[in-house]
Amino acid sequence: MNNKLGMFITVEGGEGVGKTTNMLFIENWLDKKNIKYTSTREPGGTPLAENIRELLLTPSDELINENTELLLMFAARAQHLSQVILPSLKQGKWVLCDRFTDASFAYQGGGRGMSDKKISLLENFVQGTLRPDLTILLDIPVKDGLKRALSRSKPDRFEQEKIEFFDRVRKTYIDRSKKFPKQYKVIDASKKLDQVELKIEVILEEFLKKKL
Repeated sequence: MNNKLGMFITVEGGEGVGKTTNMLFIENWLDKKNIKYTSTREPGGTPLAENIRELLLTPSDELINENTELLLMFAARAQHLSQVILPSLKQGKWVLCDRFTDASFAYQGGGRGMSDKKISLLENFVQGTLRPDLTILLDIPVKDGLKRALSRSKPDRFEQEKIEFFDRVRKTYIDRSKKFPKQYKVIDASKKLDQVELKIEVILEEFLKKKL
């Protein structure tokens, strides 16, 4: 498949929703469709952005100011866009990204209580008019997601937050899915994996038909 401009798909959700597993499923679907793509993640995606990711996720004795956190997120995003996302899209590749700016609205906006206006200012400054063509939101009750996440690894800096933080994150994601229904497709990630994958496949097939 050779598009003049690639499609931009993001996968969003809170802790333990199964983004990594379902990203692999989407990659396999793209392979079967012979669609050239770049699979990446945020924060991260380039060596510099991955270094910023380490700063953001590693627990530290020094409290990170909320403005510092937000600016680091967008600094990593600016590098990611210039080095990976935009070049791939211009080459006609699809870009599949584990989280993007919707996560900033959810975590720094909802979780930290920062204003959407402040986040939108950085969004427009860093991204211009670029927005995802499709966002797959994997949704699961917070307690279930945290149980999954904490059972697989030592908690990172965000995973150490209180449950109320993640309740706000989840609510913000749901609110944004209602605000941008053309972009968002919400999936109940608490169901069995094969059911989740079937739902994702239906969404991707419908999306592909619209873009042909």
